[in-house]
Amino acid sequence: MKTRNLGSMIRESARLYPDKIAMRSKVDGEWQSTTYREMNDTVSAIAKALLDQGIQPGDTVGIFSPNCPNWTVADLAILSVGAVSVAIYATDTAKAAEYLAHDAGLRLIFVGGQEHYDKVKSFIGAQELLETVVVFDEAVVVEDKFATNFADFMERGRRSENDGELDARLSAVQPDDLALLIYTSGTTGLPKGVMLTHANFFHQFAALDERFVVGQSDRSLCFLPLSHAYERCWTFYVVNCGAQNNYISDPKKVVEYLSDVKPTVMVSVPLLYEKIYAGVQVKLAAASSFRLKLFQWSLEVGKQYYHEQYAGEKPGAMLTAKHVMADFLALSRIRDLVGGPKNFFSAGGAPLPREIEEFFFSVGLLVCQGYGLTEAAPMVTCNSPGAFKFGTVGMPVLGVEIRIGDEAEILVRGANVTTGYYNRPEDTKKLFVDGWLKTGDIGEIDGDGYVRITDRLKDLIITQGGENVAPQHIETALKLDPYIEQVVVLGDKRKFLTAIVVPEFIALQEYARTHEIPFDTQADLVGRAEIREFYLENIRKYSIELAPYEQIREFIILEHSLSQDNDELTPTQKVKRKVIVARYADRIDEMYRV
Repeated sequence: MKTRNLGSMIRESARLYPDKIAMRSKVDGEWQSTTYREMNDTVSAIAKALLDQGIQPGDTVGIFSPNCPNWTVADLAILSVGAVSVAIYATDTAKAAEYLAHDAGLRLIFVGGQEHYDKVKSFIGAQELLETVVVFDEAVVVEDKFATNFADFMERGRRSENDGELDARLSAVQPDDLALLIYTSGTTGLPKGVMLTHANFFHQFAALDERFVVGQSDRSLCFLPLSHAYERCWTFYVVNCGAQNNYISDPKKVVEYLSDVKPTVMVSVPLLYEKIYAGVQVKLAAASSFRLKLFQWSLEVGKQYYHEQYAGEKPGAMLTAKHVMADFLALSRIRDLVGGPKNFFSAGGAPLPREIEEFFFSVGLLVCQGYGLTEAAPMVTCNSPGAFKFGTVGMPVLGVEIRIGDEAEILVRGANVTTGYYNRPEDTKKLFVDGWLKTGDIGEIDGDGYVRITDRLKDLIITQGGENVAPQHIETALKLDPYIEQVVVLGDKRKFLTAIVVPEFIALQEYARTHEIPFDTQADLVGRAEIREFYLENIRKYSIELAPYEQIREFIILEHSLSQDNDELTPTQKVKRKVIVARYADRIDEMYRV
């Protein structure tokens, strides 16, 4: 497929796959479908409405909404007129949304529902450039002069006679033109707008084409925020391949939708796989000795069977017969939890423990872990069905070079790399060294060319004893415990390591009931001596492979989850360590008085 920019991509897909279903979403409990022809017609109508609104090449236009088909339609329409698309996380506060609107200089913004509309209304008067709000949700009553609903805006475009101007705009968009501003999550300061071009994404398409096969028969599940580079790039690729995208506005319902949609391909963060794995482990803990041994036998058979398959060998008759039995007894049931067989899963955004990779592999689900960052559009490395090694994030993708810099930092060079941060020349200078992108991640490359990411440079803990400790490594190990949802390892400039532990409350409550431990509230539950002793044993169990200086000496059990609403997590669910340390300072200090 030869297209020159992301806007023309939908026209090409509509020409090649006019009657194929491009998008689906649930409306009042029923699936609604849109073909590629219909999608292209809607994109063109919205693009012409943007022209009528006076949007010029290079203008910035925002999208502030949960995932939905209109999100992608608006995105492609913005790109079709040569404007720059700017995503705001649907979970952002009004203050955060206002900051991005001001920093990007938005002219117009698409919003999801009443919540997002009200947030924009609270600051639109203070933004000189922001003139228009277009609301996706038809249930929102739009009475302000500066606002219109999506249906009316689309109809305005359909009546427009701007077809010739739209064609001219689309033809004028060059591969190196700015396409998107995707803002960093702000773990260490104010979010910065990463500038990504059309060419950055077409590089990613070529890299994906080299390692994966995605086509018209594939179904994907769009549940990660489209405001994130990972899901955004993948959604563009789904359109480019003529596959079907199924949208989820509430990511908490992803497990329910997995069995409904039965996706054949999809991208995800480790949290999904960790929760499924933890759920299985909790059930196994309550199973009889016989059922536990049967399940473990089935996993071992599956592991042998799939290793031979992926090595290009034909499993022998005995192994095949064992696999048929193991699949019937256990393995197929795990696949059913995620909607049946997959061509491949993808995992990125955080490390996925090797044990979980091997668990899914043994049941017939290959999770291709990769590594990337917004500044690389986002993919840098990945495993694939043709080449994978558990415990790594794969090898560099097509056209990407990696080297290890000072302090073991991963440095990246390639056609996927950003030109810098929007209107931040000083920050852009700091982003590069000798033409190489500084990722801020610590890693290594093994003898086979596979990459391992060990931690974030800014997260490294240096204890009073002088040991350099990678907290991410320890947190990944502890999160294998199905009774731990979140964990933050602490100890910088301290004598030893401590941790803040957030329980997986549903599993913990079930454990308490099974063991007749009385409780009324979550605070009451985590305050019980039996529960503390339970977590002490589990932390020791999951720390057995850690070095002595990596062991957790003391810990706090929180009675609530860390959240974005409390400014403890970024929109991408990364922990804001500085906020955590400040907020729980008294309780942390108490751990060091023991």
